[in-house]
Amino acid sequence: MIPIKKGEEIEGMRRSGQAIAEIRDRLATLVKPGVTTKDLDEAAAKMIREVGGKSPFHGYRGFPGHICASVNEEVVHGIPGKRKLLYGDVLKMDVGIVLGGWVGDTAISVPVGAIASETEALLARTQLALAKGIEQARAGNRLGDVSAAIERCVLDAGYSVVKEFVGHGVGRSLHEEPQIPNYGRPGSGPLLKAGMTLAIEPMVNLGKEAVRILKDGWTVVTVDGKPSSHFEHTVLVTEDEPEILTCRKNPTLS
Repeated sequence: MIPIKKGEEIEGMRRSGQAIAEIRDRLATLVKPGVTTKDLDEAAAKMIREVGGKSPFHGYRGFPGHICASVNEEVVHGIPGKRKLLYGDVLKMDVGIVLGGWVGDTAISVPVGAIASETEALLARTQLALAKGIEQARAGNRLGDVSAAIERCVLDAGYSVVKEFVGHGVGRSLHEEPQIPNYGRPGSGPLLKAGMTLAIEPMVNLGKEAVRILKDGWTVVTVDGKPSSHFEHTVLVTEDEPEILTCRKNPTLS
């Protein structure tokens, strides 16, 4: 069963989405050469506490960080640590919050200074793929319409989609039904209904799709060592246009 949110439940999801969207964007401004991924994790933990929330990642199946911080060929689930960011790196931050019992989940890929043009193009295409997927997240469509739109956008540019890790429903729990692959057939899968909240998150590789997990049991890397990109929004399915819950509507940053 895919949970359907109504009324105050949707308002709770909006509040958590807005809170983590602002934290995500504040964290992005801290990304620069010399900063460690642990520095960013500690900053995130402080920001989350300040708004009365907690991280849904910290302690999840033993995960030690408050955010996932993945650099360059690391795709997702990087553990924050002593690694210093270098000029030309790309940092992927997956951040979440539990606020008032509701989870907001979002991710961003942030260049550390100027990056290679091919990597910059990869990030832009991943953002476009996310937008194409979100466009299909509307009542009456099928989940496969979301997945297929993402895959088509990625493959058309000559990149590859990570298949072992997928998006998911989100709400009271970090991971709810359904699973949302970034590949699939249009018209397939569950029918989308108003009130569903989906964490849509394309993970796109510059090279081949193959990935592996490092010995830490968490960090996913590309097998060919080429860069990967990751963007994510929590989205509310409505009878009309999809509503991006993790898109900041009232920014307080200049």
